[in-house]
Amino acid sequence: MGAGAAVDLKVELEDLLGPGGVLSDPADTEAYATGWRYGKGRALLVARPASTAEVAAVMARCAARGVRVLAQGANTGLVGASVPDGGGGMVVLGTERLDRRLEVDPTDRAAVAGAGVRLSALNAALAPHGLHFPVDLGADPCVGGMVATNTGGTRLLRHGDVRRNLLGVEVVLADGTVVEALSPLRKNNAGLDWKQLFTGTTGLFGIVTAAALQVSPLPRQVAAALVAVRDGEAALALLRAMETGLGETLSAFEAVSAGALTPVLRHLPNPFGGPGDVPPYAVLVEAASSLPREALDLEDALQGAVGAHLEEGGDGILDARFGRAEAFWALRHRVSECLREEGRVLAFDIAVPRSSLAAFTEAARELVAGRWPWMSVRDFGHWGDGGTHLNLVWREEEAPGPGEDWIPAVQAAVYALAVEGFRGSYSAEHGVGPHNQRFFDLFTPAPVKAAGAALRAHFDPAGLLGTARLW
Repeated sequence: MGAGAAVDLKVELEDLLGPGGVLSDPADTEAYATGWRYGKGRALLVARPASTAEVAAVMARCAARGVRVLAQGANTGLVGASVPDGGGGMVVLGTERLDRRLEVDPTDRAAVAGAGVRLSALNAALAPHGLHFPVDLGADPCVGGMVATNTGGTRLLRHGDVRRNLLGVEVVLADGTVVEALSPLRKNNAGLDWKQLFTGTTGLFGIVTAAALQVSPLPRQVAAALVAVRDGEAALALLRAMETGLGETLSAFEAVSAGALTPVLRHLPNPFGGPGDVPPYAVLVEAASSLPREALDLEDALQGAVGAHLEEGGDGILDARFGRAEAFWALRHRVSECLREEGRVLAFDIAVPRSSLAAFTEAARELVAGRWPWMSVRDFGHWGDGGTHLNLVWREEEAPGPGEDWIPAVQAAVYALAVEGFRGSYSAEHGVGPHNQRFFDLFTPAPVKAAGAALRAHFDPAGLLGTARLW
C-alpha cells in the first residue's frame, strides 16, 4: 500500500471509530506489534472498534483496499500468531474495546461476552451468581482470543477446553459480513457446527466479536495434596488411583520434575523438608466440589484416596502433604519464572497419550543428553490431560556456539519424537503461529490441510486475515 492510500485509510477509520479508535504513532503501536514470548512485527496502524458494527465496517474498508488484518485480543499468545508480520502493511484490529457486552443467565447457566471481555472480568460478573468460567490459566486473556486459540488451562482434566464450553459465536467475516449465532443451546444437532469452525483456527476464518459460553458452579470446597513420587510411572499410577478414588471431583493433576521444582524452592518453602529434599516428581492433586462439606468432606475424601492407593501397593509414593491449594499452586506457577534464572530456556508445549508421558519424558532426556549435553530437561505440566511443558535449559557459556545455530535441530528432533515416536502433538494448547509454522507444515496430514484450505478459500478468498499459514 502506498503512503497516500495508507493516509486515506487512516482518515477513513478515524472518521469511523472516533477519538482513540485509531493508533498510528509507532510509540503507540509498539505493544501491539510485540508478542508475549515470540514474535515482533510492524503495524500499519491499530484499529480499535467498540462494536460489532464497527468491526464489520473496518473489515469492509480493509477488504476493499486489499489490506491484511490481524485480530488481536490481550496479546497473550505464545506462538507469535497474535502480532503482525514485519512488512508494516497490516492493520491490527484490537478487540479490547469490545468489552461492553456481558450478559449472565443463571438459569441457562450461560454467559454472552464480547470478544474484548477479559477472563477476570467475566468471572467477576459470574461470581455473584455462584458461577465461573472454568477454563483457568496463568494469563488474563480476552474471550475472543480464547475462542480463536481454543484455550485449555490447568483444569482441562475436569472442565475441558474452550471448545467443550462454547455454545455459540458472533463472527465478522473478512468482507465485513456479520453472522450472529449466539443462542445458548446445549443441544442442536441440525448439521454443521458453525461455532467450531472458528474455534482454534487462529482467526483465519473470521473475527470472533462475541461468544456464548457455558459456565459452571463455583466450588464450595477445594482440597489439595502435594505428593512426592519416585518417577513418572509412579505419577501415572497415582493419577489412575485418584480418578478412581475421587471420581468427578478430581479437578487438576499437575506433575513437576525435580529439575523444574529446585529453582522454585530457592524462593519458596519446601513442603517436603530441607533444600536437599526434592523428590524426582512432585504431583499437585486438586479436588473440587460445589457440594457443601456436610454432604461431602472433600479433605477426608482426598486423604482417603491417597491412603487407599498406598494400601493397595502404591509404593511409588515417597511423601504426601495436605494443605491449602493456593500454597501448592504458588509452587507450580513460579516454575517458568524461576527457570529463566537458570539460563536460557527453550520451551516445548507437547501432548502425548497419558500412558506415554513417563516413557516420552525419559526418551527426551536420553535424546537431549546424547546430542546436546549442555542442556538439561526441566519438565512440568498437566499430566492429567496428557500435556507437558518440556523445558530445555542451558547457560550460553557452556554451549558450543550461538543457540540460533543448533536450536532448530533440537526443535525438529524433540517434535519428531513426540509426534512420530509417541503419537503426540507439537502444540498441546498454544496453537499454531509463525513460531511453530514449519511443524504444522511437516506433521499435518495432506487431507487435513486440503480441507482447511477449502474453508479458508470460502471464508477469506483473498487471504486477508492473520499471519499463520495454516491453509
